[in-house]
Amino acid sequence: MASPGTLDARGSDFSRLAHRIADAGLLDRRPVYYAVRMGVCVAVYVASWVLFALVGDSWLQLLVAALLAVVFSQFGFLAHDLGHRQVFRTRPPSDLAGLLFGNLAVGLGWGWWNSKHNRHHANPNHEDHDPDVSPAVIVFSADQVARSRGLPRLVARHQAFWFLPLLTLEAWHLHVASVKALLKPGARRRWQELGLLAAHFAAYFGAVFAVLPPGKALAFLAVHQGLFGLYLGCTFAPNHKGMPVLTKEDKLDFLRKQVLTSRNVRGGPVRDVLLGQLNYQIEHHLFPNMPAPNLRRAQPIVEDYCAEIGVSYLQTGLFASYRQALGHLHEVGASLR
Repeated sequence: MASPGTLDARGSDFSRLAHRIADAGLLDRRPVYYAVRMGVCVAVYVASWVLFALVGDSWLQLLVAALLAVVFSQFGFLAHDLGHRQVFRTRPPSDLAGLLFGNLAVGLGWGWWNSKHNRHHANPNHEDHDPDVSPAVIVFSADQVARSRGLPRLVARHQAFWFLPLLTLEAWHLHVASVKALLKPGARRRWQELGLLAAHFAAYFGAVFAVLPPGKALAFLAVHQGLFGLYLGCTFAPNHKGMPVLTKEDKLDFLRKQVLTSRNVRGGPVRDVLLGQLNYQIEHHLFPNMPAPNLRRAQPIVEDYCAEIGVSYLQTGLFASYRQALGHLHEVGASLR
């Protein structure tokens, strides 16, 4: 899996790359960019709810639900950047903004998700340590298939087919997991986060059921939360699914661990916005505190450097990334068919 070379020679590979990135000024904060981005997101969020109130009792609200799914996802991307301290250098303002954009605005437990996401970054695609490849429903390797029981084993037979439909439940899963994590003893900021989540859901369900009759309200909730989860899932799935799954037998240095388990999706102005600029996943994993708008500029530097030291660097188109990810899931489940 690792590229040729000795471990002794690899020790300084990342530091040399880091110097190039720092010399290019790509780790510098972008306060104006984030001020504008946050302002636009908040304005669109408020406008979307005003539109919801103006449309009233109508099936056109399903279009508003789709719009809000996009807006909620963009808030999720901002919370992600805040968690990596891409916006502020210090923890207090990052925490405050993360709680407002995560818990209050979209109903996701920012502290719990941030902790889980940091574990993913520390050991991406590692069977034992990455919570994102935990076989709760989907399995990601032959070893996980062999150990699977119950629902994961049943789904694994045709999991490539079920993957996208299951993503429509992802937002509900994140909501529930957020609350469950905060109810555990020792949860950090328990009452603050629970209070913000309670405020969000009281306002959210209160508005939906105050404006819409029960049938339309339930349809609105299904479309909004379903598309919210699908959007988030389709954003994150191309990044690591179908890339090598690591085990305790794999001994890789930091640079190779991050690069070999990540996949970039070729970007462009519109695609970068739609994917929260996480399509530059390799650069993000190497430099998680790099402001998102700098990732595009870091990409050719990192790709060229990987070519210099003989490390495989994968970048592909969006639809090709889905084919690779779904093809891997289909192959993993082959033994059960």
